[in-house]
Amino acid sequence: MHSPVVAFKSAVDLLMQSTTLTMRKLKMTSLSRDPNVIYVGRKPPMNYVLGIITSFSRSNTNEVTLKARGQAITTAVDAAEITRHRFMKNLSVGNITIGTEEIQQEEGGTRNVSTMEITLTQTPSVKKEPSKKPPSAKKKPSKRVAKAKQPSSST
Repeated sequence: MHSPVVAFKSAVDLLMQSTTLTMRKLKMTSLSRDPNVIYVGRKPPMNYVLGIITSFSRSNTNEVTLKARGQAITTAVDAAEITRHRFMKNLSVGNITIGTEEIQQEEGGTRNVSTMEITLTQTPSVKKEPSKKPPSAKKKPSKRVAKAKQPSSST
């Protein structure tokens, strides 16, 4: 199949058309999820660490929530702790919520799955003022005296 040919009057029209399509895609994705919520799944913890750091730097928010179910809970805890201890020392755990969801199975019946939400809160970093040290007494340079070599007595 051939795609329809669209004639544009100028390069500006082409640019505006592509920008409009991109904006529509962005609006659809930004409305579908809260930007400060990260859903943790099967990826390695460092992927979620990057997501946490990006969420804090991209938006002017002071908190990000990690949501996980089942076996992904351990990954969420790992990502939160790695971020707190290695990358963003000014993060603290604001709230932890645990719960259980009933999941309908395909064969019929229900199954309980544990859930956890970890809210990380960014505290404003306090700039430390340099401590004023009292002027120390100037040390006198030590004089080193080179000892002269004594000629060896050869007999």
